[in-house]
Parts: sequence; structure tokens; C-alpha cells
Amino acid sequence: MGDFRFSHTLRVRYSEIDGQKVVYNAHYLTYLDVAITEYFRNLGIEFLDSSLFDIALVRATLDFRRPARLDDLLDVWVSIPRLGNSSFTGRFRILPHGEMAEESTVLDAEIVYVSFSAGEGRAVPIPGWVREKIESFEGRA
Repeated sequence: MGDFRFSHTLRVRYSEIDGQKVVYNAHYLTYLDVAITEYFRNLGIEFLDSSLFDIALVRATLDFRRPARLDDLLDVWVSIPRLGNSSFTGRFRILPHGEMAEESTVLDAEIVYVSFSAGEGRAVPIPGWVREKIESFEGRA
């Protein structure tokens, strides 16, 4: 789908809806977190050993387009259009499962992450091997 090369499908659970019977807004950040984790897992990059590579969210912008409801199947599309020295930008689009039309978009989001060392408590450069995997997958290698 356009600039997106990866998606992860999830189902809206009862515990994620609010009194209006739509997904409570904060749960979308969880959906994006699951999707970026699966994106990296797809590239062979695991967060289980955070001494190799870990990330921290520093800024999130979410644009809500239409509601998702209980039991909806959603595709969370992920791309990484920008890689800096220690930070990168993730772009996300959530659509109903199997739909591609922009007018069907549930949510668009942009998140800035930093490569993070928990031991040092600060941002660190993105490891070269991580950068290479992302650039290759995104078609920029």
C-alpha cells in the first residue's frame, strides 16, 4: 500500500472500547506499539535483549479519522520514512482489515523514537546493523 511495506492485523477487544462503544483513544498507542514491535520482529530485530537495541517514544501525533468498534479486524500499516543519527520517524495508518482506500482510514499517526540505552539512560546512535535492515526493507539500501 503506497509507501507502506508492512502491516500487522489485530482485533478490537471488549476491554478496549469505551462508553461510546468505540475504541478508547489511548488504546491506539498500544496498537501502534504492537505494530512497531512486529515490524522490527519481521526484520529479525528483537527487543528481548535491550542491550543490543531498544527504543523510546519521544513524540506522537495521532489523527483520528473514523471510529473502530468491538470485534473489528484492523490492519496497522508501518513505515519508517526517516532515519536520523539516534532518532527515527515511524508512520502508521490503521485501516479496516483488507481495505486500502484512504477514505476508510481509521487513524494516521507519526511517532518519533530514539535509539535508547537503558543502562546509560540516554539516546544513543542507531546501530549500523539496525539501520541497514531498515533501509533495505524500506527500499532505500
